[in-house]
Parts: sequence; structure tokens; C-alpha cells
Amino acid sequence: MSETTRSAAVRSPRTMLSKVPEITVWFWVIKILCTTVGESFADWVNMTLGVGLMWTAAIFTVVLAAVLTCQLALQRYRPFVYWLTVVVLSVTGTLYTDILTDTLGVPLATSTAVFSAILAVVFGVWFLRERTLSIHSIVTMPRELFYWLAILVTFALGTAVGDWTLELTGWGPGISVLLPAGLIVAIFAGWRMGANAVLSFWLAYILTRPLGANLGDWLGFPKDQQGLGLGVAITSVIFLAAILATVVYLTVTRADVIEKSEPPRAENPGREKVMLGYFAVIAVAAGALLTWAHAQPHGAPPGAEGPAAITAIAPGQAAAKFPAADIATFRTLTQDMLTAVNNGDQPGALAGAKSLETAWDDAQPKLQAIDGDTWTALDGRIDAVLTAIRDANPVPATETQALNDLQAALK
Repeated sequence: MSETTRSAAVRSPRTMLSKVPEITVWFWVIKILCTTVGESFADWVNMTLGVGLMWTAAIFTVVLAAVLTCQLALQRYRPFVYWLTVVVLSVTGTLYTDILTDTLGVPLATSTAVFSAILAVVFGVWFLRERTLSIHSIVTMPRELFYWLAILVTFALGTAVGDWTLELTGWGPGISVLLPAGLIVAIFAGWRMGANAVLSFWLAYILTRPLGANLGDWLGFPKDQQGLGLGVAITSVIFLAAILATVVYLTVTRADVIEKSEPPRAENPGREKVMLGYFAVIAVAAGALLTWAHAQPHGAPPGAEGPAAITAIAPGQAAAKFPAADIATFRTLTQDMLTAVNNGDQPGALAGAKSLETAWDDAQPKLQAIDGDTWTALDGRIDAVLTAIRDANPVPATETQALNDLQAALK
């Protein structure tokens, strides 16, 4: 998809050469790779390394500031710096949405609405000031700042939309790839039939985020969660290597460098209005599909907690079977959540649930090998805690009961 719409402002003398790549097939390939890395790499740092969501977000915010400073200091498009900025923005935008969902307990529907409103404001101010949203017009500092802010919001919005889709439908990540992929194909067809190029570009750009995220989940999720079982670390390495190889190719061939202005694509206002109707039909059809899928019987999306299977456990069994350090960690996390629930601190309880889930998953290979029956008994109780705390409408009495049951099993 080539977004070549020009405005009178674009034809004014440039203060610098274009800071963005030409929109070729390479652009879309590497963009999807970047969004996949944003999902898998954020999960790897946050959960596998145990850094924690807030600290991971803080670290990547600092990294983003440094990388973006380097990008803004350049006078023309440099593939390595540009795509490094996109990767870091992808990770950071994902983390910001995860903070709202996992730490603050903001519903995904609300996050989607908020980020949509923010993006509309960014585009509105950008257009009022510059009279164009064409990415081929990124030749001044203000336009570049608007461009990167819009991209950050699209990543956060795409994360919320993708996760909300999984929540609504219960689809596995493999099936979920098909919806954004199909919508992108429909947008491409609309552009070919005369839809506004700028609108088509940004719609497709937003949709590459849930496409890449679902692709990353499909590759990284365990097989019992409808994934391929590669893990987030291996998935991140594969896609980072693919990004690096593509960037090296583009650096050498300069296949995506905008050397000079091209003749603008002939505008057809009448056709563009017709294609707006086409996009509206596509949006209604997608909404109808999601509504139908939501109405069908389905469980929680892969990665979420299902109904807890509680099996018997003898008093002191966990402490006798498993290392004392692990038991102490689980008891501390459980007590912290119980304190948060008693104080009415639901965000604190949600943060504790994430920490408990991460610690339990990290310890699974070791503990399950030591005693599978004891591990299963504790796993069911931990699932009950996570389900109670992450309920859309949490009930303090249910949360307290699940936490007390887990504490009793850990004594």
C-alpha cells in the first residue's frame, strides 16, 4: 500500500530530507515483525526475567527517550535508527496498555475507547497545524513529533483492541490472526479501488498491531494454550533476527529510501466518498462477527485462568515437599494480596496476582518434577486466586476465601 497523497504544504521547501521510509511491501513486513517483538519481548522481560511490569515500563520509557532523541537528531531516514525506534515504541506501547489492564484494572473496552479518543485528538491537532497527515510529509520537526506520538498511541490502541477481541471471543491466537489479516486485505482492496490513501495507511497501520501480537502469542504460547510452544524468548530472538536481516538489506539496497517527491496520486473525491461507505460496511461486518462470536459458548482466552480444579492437600504437605524458599515467596505474595483486598486496594491485588502468576510459572518445571500431585493441588488453588482477583466484577469475599485457602495449603 503506497500512501502518496500530497498537500500544498508538502510542496513547500523542505527543511530536511524525508525521515520515514517509502511504503513498500518491505515496510509492512518489518512493521509486523516489530509488533510481534513488542508483544513477546515485553512479556519476556516482564515475566520470564521477573523484572515486573512497572519496572519494565520505566526502563523502556527511558530507552525510548534515548532512541527517539537519536532519531530526531538525524536529518534523513536511516533504516537502523528508524526501525529501532519502532521496535522500542512497540514494546513501550504494549507495556502502557498492560499497566492499565493488569495493574490498574481498567477494562479493555475502556482502554480501547480512551486510546481511540487520544489518537483522534493527535490526528486532529496534527492536521489543523500542518494541513496534512501524509507520512511523506515528515520533513519538519513538528511533523515528526506528531508522527511518533501517533505511532505510540497506535501501538497502545492496537494492543487493547487485540486483547479485547480475545476476551470477547475466546478465540485462540492462531484463529485471531485471521481477523486483522482479513481487515488489512480489505483495506488494501479499498485503497486499490480509490479510497483515501492517508486514511487507508493509518487504518492498516493500527491493525498490524493486533496482527503481530496475535502472531507472537500463537508462536510463543504453550501447546495446551493453542500455541506452537516456542516460548517468548525464542519468538523474540527469531523476530529480532528477521528485523535485523531486513534492516541490513534495506540499508544496503536503499530499496525504501524516498529520494525525491513523486507525482501525487490523482484524487477522486467522489470515489473516496464511496469508499468511505465501503470501509463503514467492513467495520459493521467486523462488529457483527465479534458480536456473534461473543454470543457463542466459549471459555476464557488462552493464557487466562479457567475454572480452578481443586484437589485435596494434607496439612503441611506443600512445605514438606517443596523448597522452603519457594514456599516463603508464595506465602508472602499471598499475604500481600490478602492485605490489599482487605484494604480495598484492587489495583494492588491485581499487581500481586501478576507477581504470583510469574513466580509460580517460573517455578513450575522444578516443583512439578519434585512432586506432581502437590504441584497440582497448589496450582488449582492459585488458579482460584487469580480467577477471583481478575474477575471483571471482583467480590472481596470470594477473593478472601480463595486467598485464605491458598495460605492454608502453604502452611
